Amino acid sequence: MQALQKSRIRKGDTVMVIAGRDRGKSGKVLSVDRSAGKIVVEKLNMIKRHTKPNQKVKQGGILEREAPLAISNVMFLCPVTQKPTRLGVRTQADGRRVRFSKKSNDLVE
Repeated sequence: MQALQKSRIRKGDTVMVIAGRDRGKSGKVLSVDRSAGKIVVEKLNMIKRHTKPNQKVKQGGILEREAPLAISNVMFLCPVTQKPTRLGVRTQADGRRVRFSKKSNDLVE
């Protein structure tokens, strides 16, 4: 069994690609697969799938969809500074764990 990759990025976050073909582009996270260390970002790393018609896809043909990226190739985009940043975790006074941007020191979400 493979260990889960540690990542503070979650579904719905805005991330920026820091390595690869789409470097410099940003988008919203659609899904995170920690066991494979992959992430799917909206409108990034697009691939063409040659698909046959079936019950799920009525119209076959060449479909474009997002392919997974390695989690290590993306960074969280700070909503305040609009720059890629690391995320930290703090425990608040009421005991809740919250994420914060290391660049701006502001809470995320």
